Amino acid sequence: MHLSTQGLPDPRHLLPVPPAGIEWLPVNLGESGDSVYRRSDGVAFAKVSVSGSDGVESLAGERLRTEWLAPFDLGSAKVLDWHASQEGACLVMSAVPGVPASELPAGQLLQAWPSMAHRLRLLHEIPAASCPFARALSTMFERACDVVARNAVNKEFLDPEQQDIPPPLLLDALRVQLPLRLAQEARDRVVCHGDACMPNFMVDPRTLRCTGLIDLGRLGTADRYVDLSLFLANARDSWRGPDDELAARKSLFDTLEIGEPDDGRLDFYLGLDPLTWG
Repeated sequence: MHLSTQGLPDPRHLLPVPPAGIEWLPVNLGESGDSVYRRSDGVAFAKVSVSGSDGVESLAGERLRTEWLAPFDLGSAKVLDWHASQEGACLVMSAVPGVPASELPAGQLLQAWPSMAHRLRLLHEIPAASCPFARALSTMFERACDVVARNAVNKEFLDPEQQDIPPPLLLDALRVQLPLRLAQEARDRVVCHGDACMPNFMVDPRTLRCTGLIDLGRLGTADRYVDLSLFLANARDSWRGPDDELAARKSLFDTLEIGEPDDGRLDFYLGLDPLTWG
């Protein structure tokens, strides 16, 4: 969610001084509310959260997650610099090569899709016990309860068919399923990206192969369907029609060797996610 920065310190003051002849260029990326900058030589990105924006703690968590995942060679960024003070925090990371999958036309996205699905599989195959970060369903459901109670749900994040339904009713429908989903999570917890949307998968536009993952602020152990639901749903607007969508679905579950996908789990996590931003 993008938060208002009116009255807050200028985030550019927290950026490190770049080499001579290089500058920081503002970029509009993600939903975290951080100010994002790209170095003009293309080798690094910086995220800045100013004090009073409620993002410093989240940015610190992204730093730790980025440092933790880097040695697994999944193409994720490396932390180049970190600075925190009373004014805020700045995280500088190496740039992951390629373009976001969200920028690819349907035909190219279908070609890139198997390598993206394989990258997701490799992430899920990291031993969950080795991951110090949790994205527990109980925690995310509590967050959804808080967002709904504050009337902070962004309706643009909801499925169009749900935008006219009061968020408390959407939350109640999910609450009925909660015991079942908690039991499933206990049996099938993996390392999840947590926000496995198309902008967070980088693709080489020449080879159409996935080069890496970005924006790891929600990485943690969870039910794998947290990632699968967003991965499938976020690509829907890219497809040319039902045939593309069916092909993508089959390719994903074939790559993950899931013979009988659980559509109920997909729908549950797809319904929960937009209630957790706010």
